[in-house]
Amino acid sequence: MHELSIADSLVEIVSRHAQGRRVERVELKVGHLRQVVPSALGFAFELLAAGTCVEGAELTVHDVAPAGLCRACGAESTMRDFPLRCSACGGLDLELTAGEELEVEALELVDDEDVPGLAGEAAADGQLISSN
Repeated sequence: MHELSIADSLVEIVSRHAQGRRVERVELKVGHLRQVVPSALGFAFELLAAGTCVEGAELTVHDVAPAGLCRACGAESTMRDFPLRCSACGGLDLELTAGEELEVEALELVDDEDVPGLAGEAAADGQLISSN
């Protein structure tokens, strides 16, 4: 169950970027090829978030379909079934352009009165952090 280790890393990353603020919502972009089971990830996230600033946060998982560029005909395809094939020529020689993501897309944070000046801070690694 790799969802547990993903959830552990997710809680750690979110807690670090929250800098003590309460987290309301976490949006996660997960490529279909990562084979993450959303319900298992949600369960593990809830379990590991207990006692942290992430406790009670809503976890929203956005599934990203596999997509690729066919090296034979140059067509771009979005794929749902295995084996992954070009929708134009049926070729199997594809350069994947989407479907392997595992990214924190956004955080919704609540500023406490005792932590002034931290609203709307952008994370150093390009992840979006927004505040209410």
